[in-house]
Amino acid sequence: MGKVILTGDRPTGRLHLGHYVGSLKRRVELQNSGEFEKIFIMIADAQALTDNADNPEKIRQNIIEVALDYLSAGLDPEKVTIFIQSQVPELCELAFYYMNLVSVQRLQRNPTVKQEIQLRGFSDGDEDENQNKKGTPVGFFTYPISQASDITAFRATTVPVGADQAPMIEQTREIVHKFNTVYGETLVTPEMKLPENAACLRLPGTDGKAKMSKSLGNCIYLSDSAEDVRKKIMSMYTDPNHIRVEDPGQIEGNTVFTYLDAFCQPDSFEKHWPEYPNLDVLKEHYQRGGLGDVKVKKFLNAILQEMLEPIRQRRKEYEKDIPGVYEILRKGSLHAREVAASTLADVRRAMKIDYFDDAELIAEHTRKFAEGVK
Repeated sequence: MGKVILTGDRPTGRLHLGHYVGSLKRRVELQNSGEFEKIFIMIADAQALTDNADNPEKIRQNIIEVALDYLSAGLDPEKVTIFIQSQVPELCELAFYYMNLVSVQRLQRNPTVKQEIQLRGFSDGDEDENQNKKGTPVGFFTYPISQASDITAFRATTVPVGADQAPMIEQTREIVHKFNTVYGETLVTPEMKLPENAACLRLPGTDGKAKMSKSLGNCIYLSDSAEDVRKKIMSMYTDPNHIRVEDPGQIEGNTVFTYLDAFCQPDSFEKHWPEYPNLDVLKEHYQRGGLGDVKVKKFLNAILQEMLEPIRQRRKEYEKDIPGVYEILRKGSLHAREVAASTLADVRRAMKIDYFDDAELIAEHTRKFAEGVK
Protein backbone atom coordinates (compact mmCIF):
# COMPACT_ATOMS: atom_id res chain seq x y z
CA MET A 1 0.00 0.00 0.00
CA GLY A 2 1.22 3.50 -0.87
CA LYS A 3 1.61 6.44 1.47
CA VAL A 4 -1.62 8.19 2.45
CA ILE A 5 -2.24 11.56 4.14
CA LEU A 6 -5.23 12.57 6.26
CA THR A 7 -5.48 16.16 7.48
CA GLY A 8 -8.09 18.87 7.83
CA ASP A 9 -9.54 21.81 9.74
CA ARG A 10 -12.54 22.64 11.92
CA PRO A 11 -14.87 25.04 10.04
CA THR A 12 -15.13 27.61 12.84
CA GLY A 13 -14.15 30.50 10.59
CA ARG A 14 -12.11 31.56 7.59
CA LEU A 15 -8.56 30.24 7.40
CA HIS A 16 -5.70 32.58 8.26
CA LEU A 17 -1.94 32.81 7.78
CA GLY A 18 -1.38 30.54 10.77
CA HIS A 19 -3.31 27.79 8.98
CA TYR A 20 -1.52 28.52 5.72
CA VAL A 21 2.05 28.47 6.97
CA GLY A 22 1.37 25.71 9.50
CA SER A 23 -0.32 23.21 7.20
CA LEU A 24 -2.11 24.47 4.09
CA LYS A 25 0.98 25.51 2.11
CA ARG A 26 2.59 22.18 2.92
CA ARG A 27 -0.51 20.29 1.75
CA VAL A 28 -0.29 21.96 -1.64
CA GLU A 29 3.40 21.05 -1.89
CA LEU A 30 2.67 17.46 -0.91
CA GLN A 31 -0.15 17.07 -3.45
CA ASN A 32 2.25 18.17 -6.18
CA SER A 33 5.19 16.07 -4.97
CA GLY A 34 3.89 12.72 -6.21
CA GLU A 35 5.12 11.21 -2.94
CA PHE A 36 1.67 10.17 -1.73
CA GLU A 37 -0.78 7.81 -3.34
CA LYS A 38 -3.80 9.51 -1.76
CA ILE A 39 -4.44 12.71 0.18
CA PHE A 40 -7.66 13.23 2.13
CA ILE A 41 -8.53 16.75 3.33
CA MET A 42 -11.37 16.80 5.86
CA ILE A 43 -13.62 19.70 6.82
CA ALA A 44 -14.24 18.58 10.41
CA ASP A 45 -17.74 19.95 10.96
CA ALA A 46 -18.82 17.14 13.32
CA GLN A 47 -15.87 17.84 15.58
CA ALA A 48 -16.54 21.59 15.45
CA LEU A 49 -20.08 20.97 16.67
CA THR A 50 -18.80 19.39 19.89
CA ASP A 51 -18.13 22.85 21.31
CA ASN A 52 -20.47 24.83 19.07
CA ALA A 53 -23.66 22.84 19.63
CA ASP A 54 -25.54 26.03 20.49
CA ASN A 55 -24.52 27.67 17.22
CA PRO A 56 -24.71 25.10 14.41
CA GLU A 57 -25.40 27.83 11.84
CA LYS A 58 -21.87 29.16 12.40
CA ILE A 59 -20.45 25.79 11.32
CA ARG A 60 -22.90 25.47 8.42
CA GLN A 61 -21.89 28.87 7.02
CA ASN A 62 -18.16 28.33 7.45
CA ILE A 63 -17.96 25.08 5.51
CA ILE A 64 -18.05 26.96 2.22
CA GLU A 65 -15.52 29.50 3.53
CA VAL A 66 -13.03 26.76 4.38
CA ALA A 67 -13.64 25.02 1.05
CA LEU A 68 -12.96 28.27 -0.80
CA ASP A 69 -9.78 28.80 1.21
CA TYR A 70 -8.62 25.28 0.36
CA LEU A 71 -9.22 25.71 -3.35
CA SER A 72 -7.85 29.25 -3.55
CA ALA A 73 -4.67 28.17 -1.74
CA GLY A 74 -4.06 25.67 -4.53
CA LEU A 75 -5.54 22.36 -3.40
CA ASP A 76 -6.61 20.52 -6.54
CA PRO A 77 -9.73 18.29 -6.30
CA GLU A 78 -8.24 16.19 -9.09
CA LYS A 79 -5.29 15.36 -6.85
CA VAL A 80 -6.80 15.37 -3.35
CA THR A 81 -10.13 14.31 -1.85
CA ILE A 82 -11.84 17.18 -0.02
CA PHE A 83 -14.78 15.98 2.06
CA ILE A 84 -17.11 16.93 4.91
CA GLN A 85 -16.70 14.84 8.06
CA SER A 86 -20.42 14.54 8.92
CA GLN A 87 -21.16 13.12 5.49
CA VAL A 88 -19.10 10.01 6.29
CA PRO A 89 -21.15 8.26 9.01
CA GLU A 90 -18.78 5.30 9.05
CA LEU A 91 -16.45 7.50 11.11
CA CYS A 92 -18.97 7.55 13.97
CA GLU A 93 -19.23 3.78 14.07
CA LEU A 94 -15.47 3.35 14.12
CA ALA A 95 -15.17 5.85 16.97
CA PHE A 96 -17.83 3.94 18.93
CA TYR A 97 -15.78 0.73 18.75
CA TYR A 98 -12.53 2.53 19.63
CA MET A 99 -14.12 4.00 22.78
CA ASN A 100 -13.87 0.56 24.35
CA LEU A 101 -10.10 0.62 23.92
CA VAL A 102 -9.44 3.87 25.80
CA SER A 103 -10.00 4.65 29.48
CA VAL A 104 -11.42 7.89 30.85
CA GLN A 105 -8.23 8.31 32.83
CA ARG A 106 -6.11 8.11 29.66
CA LEU A 107 -8.19 10.82 28.01
CA GLN A 108 -7.84 13.01 31.10
CA ARG A 109 -4.06 12.71 30.87
CA ASN A 110 -3.93 13.86 27.25
CA PRO A 111 -2.24 17.29 27.48
CA THR A 112 -3.91 18.61 24.33
CA VAL A 113 -7.36 17.71 25.67
CA LYS A 114 -6.57 19.36 29.01
CA GLN A 115 -5.29 22.49 27.29
CA GLU A 116 -8.29 22.76 24.97
CA ILE A 117 -10.75 22.28 27.86
CA GLN A 118 -9.09 25.15 29.72
CA LEU A 119 -8.94 27.31 26.60
CA ARG A 120 -12.68 27.00 26.06
CA GLY A 121 -13.55 27.55 29.70
CA PHE A 122 -15.12 24.13 30.26
CA SER A 123 -15.21 22.52 33.67
CA ASP A 124 -12.67 19.78 34.29
CA GLY A 125 -14.69 18.41 37.20
CA ASP A 126 -18.29 18.20 38.42
CA GLU A 127 -20.50 21.05 37.26
CA ASP A 128 -21.77 21.53 40.85
CA GLU A 129 -18.22 22.34 41.90
CA ASN A 130 -17.67 24.72 39.00
CA GLN A 131 -20.72 26.97 39.06
CA ASN A 132 -19.22 29.47 36.65
CA LYS A 133 -18.19 26.92 34.03
CA LYS A 134 -20.08 24.70 31.64
CA GLY A 135 -19.40 21.00 31.77
CA THR A 136 -17.18 19.54 29.06
CA PRO A 137 -19.27 17.99 26.26
CA VAL A 138 -18.59 14.26 25.96
CA GLY A 139 -17.97 14.62 22.23
CA PHE A 140 -15.31 17.24 22.88
CA PHE A 141 -13.71 15.18 25.64
CA THR A 142 -13.46 12.13 23.37
CA TYR A 143 -11.97 14.06 20.44
CA PRO A 144 -8.76 11.95 20.42
CA ILE A 145 -10.92 8.87 19.78
CA SER A 146 -12.81 10.63 17.00
CA GLN A 147 -9.51 11.73 15.49
CA ALA A 148 -8.24 8.14 15.61
CA SER A 149 -11.35 7.13 13.69
CA ASP A 150 -10.71 9.80 11.05
CA ILE A 151 -7.08 8.81 10.61
CA THR A 152 -7.54 5.04 10.53
CA ALA A 153 -10.65 5.09 8.34
CA PHE A 154 -8.53 6.28 5.42
CA ARG A 155 -5.53 4.10 6.31
CA ALA A 156 -3.43 7.23 6.69
CA THR A 157 0.28 6.59 6.96
CA THR A 158 1.10 10.27 7.52
CA VAL A 159 -0.66 13.03 9.46
CA PRO A 160 0.74 16.59 9.09
CA VAL A 161 0.23 18.39 12.41
CA GLY A 162 1.60 21.16 14.59
CA ALA A 163 3.66 20.28 17.66
CA ASP A 164 0.66 20.90 19.94
CA GLN A 165 -1.17 18.01 18.26
CA ALA A 166 1.55 15.44 18.89
CA PRO A 167 -0.25 13.94 21.94
CA MET A 168 -3.33 13.34 19.78
CA ILE A 169 -1.38 11.36 17.20
CA GLU A 170 0.31 9.40 19.97
CA GLN A 171 -3.11 8.43 21.30
CA THR A 172 -4.18 7.31 17.83
CA ARG A 173 -1.10 5.12 17.67
CA GLU A 174 -2.04 3.61 21.06
CA ILE A 175 -5.56 2.84 19.82
CA VAL A 176 -4.20 1.21 16.67
CA HIS A 177 -1.77 -0.89 18.71
CA LYS A 178 -4.49 -1.97 21.13
CA PHE A 179 -6.93 -2.86 18.35
CA ASN A 180 -4.36 -4.84 16.39
CA THR A 181 -3.24 -6.65 19.54
CA VAL A 182 -6.78 -7.65 20.52
CA TYR A 183 -8.32 -8.34 17.11
CA GLY A 184 -5.39 -8.98 14.79
CA GLU A 185 -3.46 -6.79 12.36
CA THR A 186 -6.11 -4.58 10.76
CA LEU A 187 -5.35 -0.88 11.19
CA VAL A 188 -2.45 1.19 9.84
CA THR A 189 -0.17 2.95 12.35
CA PRO A 190 0.23 6.61 11.34
CA GLU A 191 3.35 8.75 11.54
CA MET A 192 3.35 12.45 12.40
CA LYS A 193 4.75 15.06 10.02
CA LEU A 194 5.75 18.41 11.58
CA PRO A 195 6.39 21.64 9.64
CA GLU A 196 10.01 21.88 8.54
CA ASN A 197 10.30 25.62 9.26
CA ALA A 198 10.45 26.20 13.03
CA ALA A 199 8.71 29.58 12.65
CA CYS A 200 5.74 27.74 11.17
CA LEU A 201 5.11 25.57 14.23
CA ARG A 202 3.01 28.25 15.93
CA LEU A 203 2.66 31.57 14.12
CA PRO A 204 1.85 34.34 16.63
CA GLY A 205 -1.02 36.77 16.19
CA THR A 206 -0.43 40.28 14.87
CA ASP A 207 -0.63 41.52 18.46
CA GLY A 208 2.24 39.32 19.58
CA LYS A 209 0.01 36.80 21.37
CA ALA A 210 1.24 33.22 21.35
CA LYS A 211 -1.09 32.08 18.60
CA MET A 212 -3.27 33.47 15.83
CA SER A 213 -6.84 33.13 17.01
CA LYS A 214 -10.14 34.18 15.52
CA SER A 215 -11.48 34.89 19.01
CA LEU A 216 -8.60 37.28 19.75
CA GLY A 217 -9.06 39.19 16.50
CA ASN A 218 -5.35 38.99 15.71
CA CYS A 219 -5.52 37.12 12.39
CA ILE A 220 -4.58 37.91 8.83
CA TYR A 221 -7.05 35.90 6.76
CA LEU A 222 -6.30 34.39 3.36
CA SER A 223 -9.42 36.12 2.06
CA ASP A 224 -8.49 39.58 3.42
CA SER A 225 -8.22 42.39 0.88
CA ALA A 226 -4.79 43.84 0.09
CA GLU A 227 -5.65 46.96 2.08
CA ASP A 228 -6.79 44.96 5.12
CA VAL A 229 -3.54 43.00 5.05
CA ARG A 230 -1.50 46.21 4.83
CA LYS A 231 -3.32 47.79 7.78
CA LYS A 232 -2.86 44.71 9.95
CA ILE A 233 0.85 44.51 9.16
CA MET A 234 1.45 48.18 9.87
CA SER A 235 -0.19 47.81 13.28
CA MET A 236 1.82 44.69 14.18
CA TYR A 237 3.48 44.26 17.54
CA THR A 238 7.27 44.72 17.40
CA ASP A 239 9.79 45.64 20.12
CA PRO A 240 8.12 48.05 22.59
CA ASN A 241 11.54 49.44 23.56
CA HIS A 242 12.48 50.24 19.96
CA ILE A 243 11.07 53.76 20.18
CA ARG A 244 13.52 55.69 18.00
CA VAL A 245 15.07 54.55 14.74
CA GLU A 246 18.57 54.70 16.23
CA ASP A 247 17.62 52.48 19.18
CA PRO A 248 18.85 48.87 19.12
CA GLY A 249 15.95 46.53 18.32
CA GLN A 250 15.03 43.16 19.78
CA ILE A 251 14.43 40.25 17.40
CA GLU A 252 13.24 37.74 19.97
CA GLY A 253 9.47 38.02 20.42
CA ASN A 254 9.22 40.59 17.63
CA THR A 255 6.20 39.50 15.58
CA VAL A 256 7.36 41.14 12.35
CA PHE A 257 10.60 39.17 12.34
CA THR A 258 8.81 35.97 13.28
CA TYR A 259 6.67 36.47 10.16
CA LEU A 260 9.76 37.20 8.07
CA ASP A 261 11.29 33.92 9.30
CA ALA A 262 8.13 32.13 8.18
CA PHE A 263 7.48 33.82 4.83
CA CYS A 264 10.75 35.28 3.52
CA GLN A 265 11.91 33.54 0.32
CA PRO A 266 15.44 33.36 -1.16
CA ASP A 267 14.55 35.98 -3.78
CA SER A 268 12.52 38.27 -1.49
CA PHE A 269 15.34 40.77 -0.97
CA GLU A 270 16.27 40.90 -4.63
CA LYS A 271 12.65 41.69 -5.49
CA HIS A 272 11.62 43.98 -2.65
CA TRP A 273 14.67 45.28 -0.75
CA PRO A 274 17.94 44.84 -2.67
CA GLU A 275 19.74 47.00 -0.11
CA TYR A 276 20.11 43.82 1.97
CA PRO A 277 21.50 40.49 0.73
CA ASN A 278 19.55 38.33 3.18
CA LEU A 279 17.47 38.21 6.36
CA ASP A 280 20.45 37.72 8.68
CA VAL A 281 21.99 41.01 7.57
CA LEU A 282 18.66 42.78 8.01
CA LYS A 283 18.34 41.38 11.53
CA GLU A 284 21.87 42.50 12.42
CA HIS A 285 21.11 46.07 11.29
CA TYR A 286 17.88 46.15 13.31
CA GLN A 287 19.63 44.80 16.41
CA ARG A 288 22.43 47.38 16.37
CA GLY A 289 20.03 50.25 15.70
CA GLY A 290 19.42 52.61 12.79
CA LEU A 291 16.53 50.73 11.18
CA GLY A 292 12.89 51.70 11.78
CA ASP A 293 9.95 49.36 12.21
CA VAL A 294 7.98 50.99 9.40
CA LYS A 295 10.53 50.00 6.76
CA VAL A 296 10.63 46.43 7.99
CA LYS A 297 6.84 46.25 8.03
CA LYS A 298 6.66 47.57 4.47
CA PHE A 299 9.06 44.83 3.42
CA LEU A 300 6.91 42.19 5.12
CA ASN A 301 3.83 43.65 3.45
CA ALA A 302 5.46 43.34 0.01
CA ILE A 303 6.30 39.68 0.68
CA LEU A 304 2.82 38.78 1.94
CA GLN A 305 0.99 40.64 -0.81
CA GLU A 306 3.03 38.79 -3.44
CA MET A 307 2.10 35.49 -1.81
CA LEU A 308 -1.57 36.29 -1.20
CA GLU A 309 -2.50 37.91 -4.51
CA PRO A 310 -2.73 34.63 -6.51
CA ILE A 311 -4.80 33.16 -3.67
CA ARG A 312 -7.19 36.12 -3.78
CA GLN A 313 -7.54 35.83 -7.55
CA ARG A 314 -8.30 32.09 -7.45
CA ARG A 315 -10.88 32.69 -4.73
CA LYS A 316 -12.68 35.26 -6.90
CA GLU A 317 -12.99 32.67 -9.66
CA TYR A 318 -14.34 29.95 -7.38
CA GLU A 319 -16.80 32.40 -5.80
CA LYS A 320 -18.41 32.75 -9.24
CA ASP A 321 -19.47 29.07 -9.14
CA ILE A 322 -20.55 28.15 -5.60
CA PRO A 323 -22.71 25.21 -6.81
CA GLY A 324 -19.54 23.86 -8.42
CA VAL A 325 -17.69 24.09 -5.10
CA TYR A 326 -20.48 22.15 -3.36
CA GLU A 327 -20.29 19.53 -6.11
CA ILE A 328 -16.55 19.11 -5.37
CA LEU A 329 -17.44 18.55 -1.71
CA ARG A 330 -20.23 16.12 -2.59
CA LYS A 331 -18.01 14.00 -4.84
CA GLY A 332 -15.20 14.06 -2.31
CA SER A 333 -17.54 12.97 0.48
CA LEU A 334 -18.88 10.07 -1.61
CA HIS A 335 -15.36 8.85 -2.34
CA ALA A 336 -14.41 9.24 1.34
CA ARG A 337 -17.41 7.11 2.32
CA GLU A 338 -16.30 4.32 0.00
CA VAL A 339 -12.84 4.21 1.53
CA ALA A 340 -14.11 4.47 5.11
CA ALA A 341 -16.71 1.75 4.47
CA SER A 342 -13.95 -0.59 3.30
CA THR A 343 -11.99 -0.01 6.51
CA LEU A 344 -15.13 -0.41 8.63
CA ALA A 345 -15.82 -3.75 6.94
CA ASP A 346 -12.30 -4.91 7.87
CA VAL A 347 -12.83 -3.74 11.45
CA ARG A 348 -16.17 -5.55 11.74
CA ARG A 349 -14.62 -8.69 10.31
CA ALA A 350 -11.69 -8.53 12.74
CA MET A 351 -14.08 -8.00 15.68
CA LYS A 352 -16.25 -10.86 14.38
CA ILE A 353 -19.41 -8.75 14.28
CA ASP A 354 -19.98 -9.18 10.54
CA TYR A 355 -22.66 -11.75 11.34
CA PHE A 356 -24.53 -11.80 8.04
CA ASP A 357 -21.35 -12.09 5.97
CA ASP A 358 -19.81 -14.81 8.14
CA ALA A 359 -20.69 -17.97 6.20
CA GLU A 360 -18.61 -20.10 8.59
CA LEU A 361 -20.59 -18.87 11.62
CA ILE A 362 -23.91 -19.55 9.90
CA ALA A 363 -22.74 -23.02 8.82
CA GLU A 364 -21.52 -23.80 12.35
CA HIS A 365 -24.86 -22.88 13.87
CA THR A 366 -26.70 -24.75 11.15
CA ARG A 367 -24.80 -27.93 12.05
CA LYS A 368 -25.23 -27.34 15.77
CA PHE A 369 -28.98 -26.97 15.67
CA ALA A 370 -29.41 -29.70 13.05
CA GLU A 371 -27.68 -32.10 15.46
CA GLY A 372 -29.93 -30.86 18.22
CA VAL A 373 -33.02 -31.73 16.16
CA LYS A 374 -31.73 -35.27 15.65
